[in-house]
Amino acid sequence: MNKTNLFDLDGKIAFVSGASRGIGEAIARLLAQQGAHVIVSSRKVESCEGVAEAIRAEGGQATAIGCHIGEMEQIRAAFTEIRERFGRLDILVNNAATNPQFGHVLDTDLTAFQKTVDVNIRGYYFMSVEAGRLMKAQGGGSIINVASINGVTPGEFQGVYSMTKAAVISMTKVFAKECAGLGIRCNALLPGLTDTKFASALTSNDAILKMALQRIPLKRVAAPSEMAGAVLYLASDASSYTTGVALNVDGGYLA
Repeated sequence: MNKTNLFDLDGKIAFVSGASRGIGEAIARLLAQQGAHVIVSSRKVESCEGVAEAIRAEGGQATAIGCHIGEMEQIRAAFTEIRERFGRLDILVNNAATNPQFGHVLDTDLTAFQKTVDVNIRGYYFMSVEAGRLMKAQGGGSIINVASINGVTPGEFQGVYSMTKAAVISMTKVFAKECAGLGIRCNALLPGLTDTKFASALTSNDAILKMALQRIPLKRVAAPSEMAGAVLYLASDASSYTTGVALNVDGGYLA
């Protein structure tokens, strides 16, 4: 019996933002293992080089490109480089995000608000526009937005972050509807509590962690690698009839 090749990404070019660590790194490694040439990206290209080198050491294909998605000129520069070096893009994973404030909504200042919106909404939007234009020219592709369960039910003391993640879920549906005729699919991943540096404000506080685990039926925190399989599904032909979906991978939290 032949094994399925539904998850085969040979010949595909994939861009993963926020890929220097955590969920982004796990996604980049898995997509490379399945045959994609992965563009490993984050604000600091040096940290991306480490992940790209590790992928190449395992026999995969990877290139590091620095890109702070909160800076419009850096988005433009990254896609100029992608066009020149690869001439195409098949998969975009918008994973880079920021959450500079952990505190009461009434204590949120303009700087924290603006930074969160610039990265989590504007950054995802224009990354998707740039990728979508490339995908339109080649006849299709897959955009995956890493949102959060906070986009469905806000996390306490994570007000603006939760609002931006709700916007990402809506944005995903917008791109799914308007780009379907171009062969472009757009879906969202909604991670639950995951053991990353990004989530350390939650996972390193015993009281908060205990309270969170009471609401998670699987009674544990996820490993970053447990998010990557869902992204592989959404990036591959296995999900060829899936678009506009917000897929929660949360240990049952939203149930």
